[in-house]
Amino acid sequence: MSKHEFKSGFVSIIGRPNVGKSTLLNAIIGEKIVITSDKPQTTRNRIQGIHNIPDGQIIFIDTPGIHAAHSRLNKGMVDVAMAAISGVDLLLLVVEATTPVDSGIIEVLKGVTTPVILVLNKVDLLPDKRVLFERISAWAALHPFREVMPISAGAGDGVDLLVNTISRYLPEGPQLFPDDILTDMPEKFIVAEMIREKVFRLTRDEVPYSTAVEIEAFTERENGVIAIQAAIVLERTTQKGIVIGKRGEMLKKIGSHSRIDIERLLATRVFLELFVKVEENWSERPSKLREYGYE
Repeated sequence: MSKHEFKSGFVSIIGRPNVGKSTLLNAIIGEKIVITSDKPQTTRNRIQGIHNIPDGQIIFIDTPGIHAAHSRLNKGMVDVAMAAISGVDLLLLVVEATTPVDSGIIEVLKGVTTPVILVLNKVDLLPDKRVLFERISAWAALHPFREVMPISAGAGDGVDLLVNTISRYLPEGPQLFPDDILTDMPEKFIVAEMIREKVFRLTRDEVPYSTAVEIEAFTERENGVIAIQAAIVLERTTQKGIVIGKRGEMLKKIGSHSRIDIERLLATRVFLELFVKVEENWSERPSKLREYGYE
């Protein structure tokens, strides 16, 4: 391929909550740039991941799950996801191979002229692989998908083939980001998300989804250590005890687990100081949603 045939394009990853969109993006990029958990609605922002291929560059857009939203925060998340459907070169609709066909999600594709690849994720969890062929046929009857790709994002199976397939649909275009850039999101944002992920994972169902993380300080010391101060923001005073834990054990655990990911991201030692604060009903307050980057 000659130099003038360099390809580049934008690819949005859409789907219901908890189908593996963020896991797929991390698997493609090869680094953890998006947080994941087994809880739905983990991703709240439109996050770009940049993947270089021979003579091409793919800019992936990870989106919040499309769901029936009620709170101001969740409605904003769905707006972000819906906005990512337009203005891109290709759509990846990610669904679970383990669940029946969801005709409701097809509604978002009405009137869409952008090519769509259906990604059947979590095929490794199918006890009977014969079901896969039934699912492929059922989904294919609902929309003229350009491709139907069975994968397991968690195990990495089929991911390289998916990327190769995506590259065929990219238009000719310039390289939009340097080779060594994996995401356009600031380091502070990713650090905050990594801490929020640990709150999700370690407190389980005891702390609601309306938890935010605010980076208060991010400085590099003379010895190369990055010193970070971050606030875990909750909506009710009664939630503080859960996040802090007995003798501060839960907060220490959140901090130690977070530091591992942050040090890997920043490639240096990190001193992480966490504290907890309460902002009553912040997820319904426009000023706080803007302050925490969600509106």
